[in-house]
Amino acid sequence: MSDLFRMSATEIADAVRSKRLSALEVTEAHLARISAVNPKINAVVQEFPDEALASARVVDALVAQGKDPGALCGVPVTIKVNVDQKGHATTNGLQLQKNLVAQSDSPVVSNIRAAGGVIVGRTNTPAFSLRWFTKNNLHGQTLNPRDKTITPGGSSGGAAAAVASGMCAIGHGTDIAGSIRYPAYACGLHGIRPTMGRVAAYNASGPDRHIGAQLMAVSGPIARTISDIHLALIAMSAKDTRDPWWVPVQHVQGAFPKRAALTVAPDGMPVEKEVEHALHDAANRLKDAGWIVEEVICPPMRPAAKINEQLWMTEMRIGADEMVQKEAEEDSQFIYQQMKNRVDPLDVEGLLGALQTRAGIVREWEEFMQKYPVLICPVSGQLPFLQQQDVQSETGFKAIMEAQLIQRALPAMGLPGLTVSTGFVGKIPVGVQLIAGRFREDILLAAGADIERTGPTIGISDPM
Repeated sequence: MSDLFRMSATEIADAVRSKRLSALEVTEAHLARISAVNPKINAVVQEFPDEALASARVVDALVAQGKDPGALCGVPVTIKVNVDQKGHATTNGLQLQKNLVAQSDSPVVSNIRAAGGVIVGRTNTPAFSLRWFTKNNLHGQTLNPRDKTITPGGSSGGAAAAVASGMCAIGHGTDIAGSIRYPAYACGLHGIRPTMGRVAAYNASGPDRHIGAQLMAVSGPIARTISDIHLALIAMSAKDTRDPWWVPVQHVQGAFPKRAALTVAPDGMPVEKEVEHALHDAANRLKDAGWIVEEVICPPMRPAAKINEQLWMTEMRIGADEMVQKEAEEDSQFIYQQMKNRVDPLDVEGLLGALQTRAGIVREWEEFMQKYPVLICPVSGQLPFLQQQDVQSETGFKAIMEAQLIQRALPAMGLPGLTVSTGFVGKIPVGVQLIAGRFREDILLAAGADIERTGPTIGISDPM
């Protein structure tokens, strides 16, 4: 088997553009990798090799004509099964949607194609994209290629597992409560949740989303290098008027002071010593790169996390309550009930109050980010969870929700967050989360690159 699957997206795009490699041979190498390792971890759940090869030939034809196919020139990409890709079912991990075949591409898929990306498969998600674990009755369970005993994360667990095992160079994910940032963390990768409005979103196969999802759910990339994250983000965030929230903002917003805040335990959340060590390690790497880092208390996270839960669960009660029962997927039924137990549905007055409170939270955070352009904080308070840990007991579920405080809070604030892998504890991945002000993904990427530069290279995992 060719080892082209070990190349980064940036390397692939440069090699195909310069004709040192063809998009076809790169695609063939990744399809062969999918055939070899996917049966062991079940990350890619919809395959269409002929379609992928045809896309690669189009890229090669453009290069042969002296044209630039785009930023992702020949790069193999996977798409999560909860967004529309023409000709394929938008299952969202549900048997109820196994025949919901998209008639058009979602904006993020359109943008990946327009940038010369080659889509080599669609990746798994938990039922309803509801968990930080990836398992459902339609597609089965996805395993973590780094260590099968731990979760690959969720809901974009299939995307992260595919990237970590070399099935693609970039995995598309979505994030409404950490579903990009946590799988990247669990699989030893980088992953960015962009600012709301950076990457256009729309699924023609279903109704428009309610206000909570409009404000909180975003698409973004998971990859093995920060440069690949940057490359993919540029491609994904191209203009698409189908999303009225899309904002035409430049990727580079100008100079900023190299000043970072470090908060080890926001709002007093419990943090394992291994996670705390990773945070101080990342802070020291930034200091060595010329950053001023101050350990401070960041603004509160819990009010934003509560608003996330209130909006999400109010909307699920309206749109998915009956579906959860019809799908009859035991794990999601348990999780859904636990989440319902945490918050009451919002009435009109409650909804208006939540949105009013949100405005104050965003203001406080934006003011904080003016002083500290980047915040270093945990991705999770714990190392990656053991498989199925969230459905073992109510007590265990509550502990996981507490560990994931920042995963839940950030979407309600609409701020961008970047998971940066910093290494391993034994063979278990660990990393940190960086947060910046709205549309300052350029700051996240700069800080992430400085942390990455003196850390271990992220390799491809060969699942046993």
